[in-house]
Amino acid sequence: MDPTIFASAFTPLLNIASSDTMYQSMIRFAVVLAFAAVGELVAERAGTLNISAEAMLISGAFTGAVVSDHTGHIAFGLICGMLAGVIVAAIQANLSHRLTIDQFVVGLTLNLFVLGLALFLDARFKPQTNVATKWRVPGLANIPIIGEALYGQPWPMYLILPTVGASWYLLFRTRWGLEVRAVGENPQSADVTGIHVNRRRRQSIYFAGLCSGLGGAVLVLAQIPINGFEAGHVGLKGIIAIGAVIFGGWTLRGTLFGCLIFGYFFALQQALPSIGYTINSQLSGALPYLAALAVTSIFAARTRQPRALAQPFIRGLT
Repeated sequence: MDPTIFASAFTPLLNIASSDTMYQSMIRFAVVLAFAAVGELVAERAGTLNISAEAMLISGAFTGAVVSDHTGHIAFGLICGMLAGVIVAAIQANLSHRLTIDQFVVGLTLNLFVLGLALFLDARFKPQTNVATKWRVPGLANIPIIGEALYGQPWPMYLILPTVGASWYLLFRTRWGLEVRAVGENPQSADVTGIHVNRRRRQSIYFAGLCSGLGGAVLVLAQIPINGFEAGHVGLKGIIAIGAVIFGGWTLRGTLFGCLIFGYFFALQQALPSIGYTINSQLSGALPYLAALAVTSIFAARTRQPRALAQPFIRGLT
C-alpha cells in the first residue's frame, strides 16, 4: 500500500487529535454534562431515576440568562439558576415521593412543560448575556493542546470542581450519603432502621436540581459560542447526563469519564465540517445522541444499578 495514501487517510484524524480547539469544545460540553450528571448520580443512588434533569437544565439556563441580563451580575444569575433548578426538583420530588405519582410521567411532563414555558417567556424577555471573563492559570494554560482547554476557561466553568468535590463528600463521606445509598439498595431495610426513605429521596432530587440548575446557568453565562438563551442549546443534555451515569456504572469516576466521552462526540460534531468532512446535517446533529444510545445500551447490561432504582417506596409493602 502506498504510504502517502495511508497518511492522507489518517491526516484528518491526526488534525482532530492535535487541535486545541477540539479539546476546548470537548471540555465545555463535558462540564455542562457533568453538572447535571453528578446530581443525577446522587439521585439515582437514592433509587430515583430523575428524568426531569433536562427541565432543571433549561430552567437554570433561562433564569440565569434573564437575571444576569437584568442585573448585570453573572454571579447573581448563577445563584438564581440554581434556585430555578431546585424549584423544578421540588415539583419532581414531591409528586414522585410524597404523592407517589409515577416518576417517569412526572419527569417527562416537567421536561415538556418547562421547555414550553421557557420558549414562551423568552419571547417576552429576550435575554442577552455576556460571557464571563476567562481565568487563565499561569503556566498551566500554556501547556500545548490541553492547557487552554483545562486552565483557560471562563471562571464559572471552574465551579465544576467544588461541585464534584461536594458530591463525592456528601455521597461517600457523610451519614446522609450512607443513608441515601441504603435507600437506593434496600429501602425496606433502611425504613426498619429508622431512615425516612422518601425524605432522603426527595433530598437527593433537590441536590440534583441544584447541580443541574447551576449547569444550565453556566451553559449560557460561560459558553463562548452562546449569546443569550436558546432552548436548543440545552439539546437533551439532561437525558445524555443520565446516560453518562449509566455508562459510569453509577460511580462518580465513571460518570465523569462518561461526560468526557459524550463531550467528545458533541465537539466532534462541530469539528467534522471544519476539517473537510461533509456529512448529512441530520446525521451530524444526531451523532452525540446515537453515541449516547449505543453506549448506554451496552453498559446498562454490564453494570449493576442500585437495586431499588425507579421503584416507588410505600411503607409496609415489599
